Amino acid sequence: MNAIIEFFWTFIHTITDVLPIAGIIFGFQFFVIRKKIPNLKRVLIGFFYVIFGLALFLQGLEEALFPIGKLMAAQLTDPEFIRQTFISPVSQSVAQGAQVIEFHWSQYFWVYVFAFTIGFSTTIAEPSLLAVAIKANDVSGGTIGIWGLRIAVAIGVAFGISLGSWRIVTGLPLHWFIISGYIIVVIQTFYSPKLIIPLAYDSGGVTTSTVTVPIVAALGIGLAAKVPGRSELLDGFGLIAFASLFPIISVLAYAQLSEWYGNRMKKSTQHVEK
Repeated sequence: MNAIIEFFWTFIHTITDVLPIAGIIFGFQFFVIRKKIPNLKRVLIGFFYVIFGLALFLQGLEEALFPIGKLMAAQLTDPEFIRQTFISPVSQSVAQGAQVIEFHWSQYFWVYVFAFTIGFSTTIAEPSLLAVAIKANDVSGGTIGIWGLRIAVAIGVAFGISLGSWRIVTGLPLHWFIISGYIIVVIQTFYSPKLIIPLAYDSGGVTTSTVTVPIVAALGIGLAAKVPGRSELLDGFGLIAFASLFPIISVLAYAQLSEWYGNRMKKSTQHVEK
């Protein structure tokens, strides 16, 4: 019964969020374009599906995805689990009169493995990335492979989240990684095929969408809450920055490797013909 009541209020809040969008669309249609909306009944039914689907999605976030991310972070950083997996804590410190056990960053090995695998799998399942990959394949005439692009982006997200988890554990400043990452992106931009650059930059945006963000945010916040001295706001949400930065690097690298391999095969073919 509580779940039904919660869904009802989520549905009401979703309606209030979508109404301004609907107001703008219908307002421009009636008062600027001054034409009737074709298939008005289908449009209204579609709006209902959107609102109902968003409400279900938001309810699912609260009931499943956020708790799963926090639960996995809590279990993988549990001192008893780390003691069973590794030999002993490296150091101990006392904070506010209570004994706080600090582990070496290498003892959070399974956190990095989980971050990598969950980053890869959620990106592969990301609907927005699939849509972009299909469109890129159509526009490029098949030059950009659907699976090639999806895997390149997924590897970038997986590596970024894993590296971001390591940064949370070690406590290194966030801006060091972000500045260094964008310096790499700028250098890659000068040496990458021009046609892939907009798609690579857009890949950082499509990965931070419906499937990836909830789990990554929950993992980052949960990990920051369990590691002593970390900020849930700075370190937890900072993990999403890694998920949007490193896909740009991986897609540009994928394009550069593809171009290098294509040029090598072309030269090899020309050499054989001679």
